[in-house]
Amino acid sequence: MDRKIPIIIDCDPGHDDALTIMWALAYPEKLDVRGIVTCAGNQTIEKTTRNALRMLTFLGRTDIPVAVGAAKPLVKQIEVKGTPIVHGESGLDGPQLPEPAVKPVKMSAVELLAQLLEQSEEKITILELAAHTNIATLFAARPDLIDKVEAVYMMGGGTVGNWTPAAEFNIWWDPEAARITFKTGLPITMAGLDVTQKAYITREENEQLRAQGNKGSVLAAELIDFFGRYHYEVEGFPGCTLHDPCAVAALLSPELFKGEQCNVDVELSGELTSGMTVIDRVNYLSKIMGRKVDCNTNVLFEVDRDAFVKAFMQAMKKLG
Repeated sequence: MDRKIPIIIDCDPGHDDALTIMWALAYPEKLDVRGIVTCAGNQTIEKTTRNALRMLTFLGRTDIPVAVGAAKPLVKQIEVKGTPIVHGESGLDGPQLPEPAVKPVKMSAVELLAQLLEQSEEKITILELAAHTNIATLFAARPDLIDKVEAVYMMGGGTVGNWTPAAEFNIWWDPEAARITFKTGLPITMAGLDVTQKAYITREENEQLRAQGNKGSVLAAELIDFFGRYHYEVEGFPGCTLHDPCAVAALLSPELFKGEQCNVDVELSGELTSGMTVIDRVNYLSKIMGRKVDCNTNVLFEVDRDAFVKAFMQAMKKLG
């Protein structure tokens, strides 16, 4: 990486969102975080926004503007209750975090996104860690700003599900919004469940992280203590799955991953499959159906887990 990449983080903190914010801010020489916008999902919009502000306060980066985003999906009528089974009642249960030292900016997420893109002399990369409601609303209202986006690095989707048998949570929460993103023609790198479920940290590795001793490493280990319970006790995985951090890792260290260019679309109305990402690895749409389609997404399928965990630990060690 030979230049500093300007990014905007769209998130719904959430333990793995928080860890991703930490990873991004660990490398100010590589990533220029221009702003953070929030979305409901892992918790209500009030709680996810508060959590983003708490993280920035802890990290001493209250200079980064935070804007309140979507409280509900574009179309789907759901009662937003968050995912307390995964992230707790606050959305960041576990560690002790400071109260926010600042408030969100007095503009909406879409307004902040538009302002940051309009004012930037270079294209901005979007790190999409939540439902796509904010960016889809922007793209629909201001299609002229699509050209101001360099790329989208996202956590979401996959050939398997984790909220329903077919659908990953971020896409399930607002499938219509995700489909808008996939149809923009922007370069998209997708860290879905196929790769994120392989990017786990074991209990033993988490103790090594804690033993690094600095405040960033200790907080990360405490976040993983709580977040990992779900992965061990409900999903039966061998470690705590670091879903969202795969997106920033793919941006910073693409050599850690192996992916394939595929056409990706989103199922909107299936009784059993709403929110499923339909990933055409074989290019059936072209070979069998004769349709001209774009391989619109770099879908990540493999990760060098040992190197990923090492990179994660190095990033946390840089945080004070």
